Amino acid sequence: MKRKAQLTRKTKETEIKVRWKLDGQGKYSISTGIPFFNHMLELFARHGFFDLEIEARGDTEVDPHHTVEDVGIALGRALKDALANFEGIRRYGHAVVPMDEALCSVAIDVSGRPYLVWNGEISGRVGTFDTEVTKEFFLAFVREARVCLHVNLHYGENAHHRIESVFKGFGRALRDACAKDEYLKGVLSTKGVL
Repeated sequence: MKRKAQLTRKTKETEIKVRWKLDGQGKYSISTGIPFFNHMLELFARHGFFDLEIEARGDTEVDPHHTVEDVGIALGRALKDALANFEGIRRYGHAVVPMDEALCSVAIDVSGRPYLVWNGEISGRVGTFDTEVTKEFFLAFVREARVCLHVNLHYGENAHHRIESVFKGFGRALRDACAKDEYLKGVLSTKGVL
């Protein structure tokens, strides 16, 4: 199993380049043109112990939506490529992460079936980042990676802290779900395929 991927996605609105090594050390080089989003992706890589390079250019003068969503698409495709047929992995992962006054729980099933459950509101801006596109990133990721993801923002007053707890939890939960299981041959399913 290669457990790494490299891809480029180019549209009229964005150009995204991704290099992702699942079994890494949490090293990253992130440049999306959206400073707060860079910070969240850096947290994701560091807390997931992924080696991750993302170079994205988009029409951020319009707004960050296209770039954020397209990075989600590219990362989702990269995960699917890196895991091939989801063989030999634990499949499930979860994390509960506090960030000061905010608390988030994240659960993931690398199932081959895309589904996003999102509980909790995020609104407003953090710097130039329109916080409501956070959910769009995860929706795009889920659809392309073909995973089931539950995000529950339990509470928190600060939008930065709420979003940070989500990205850290996402990294930790995905790391657990993608971990190799030495006892497992094939996929963790009674169907024999995912």
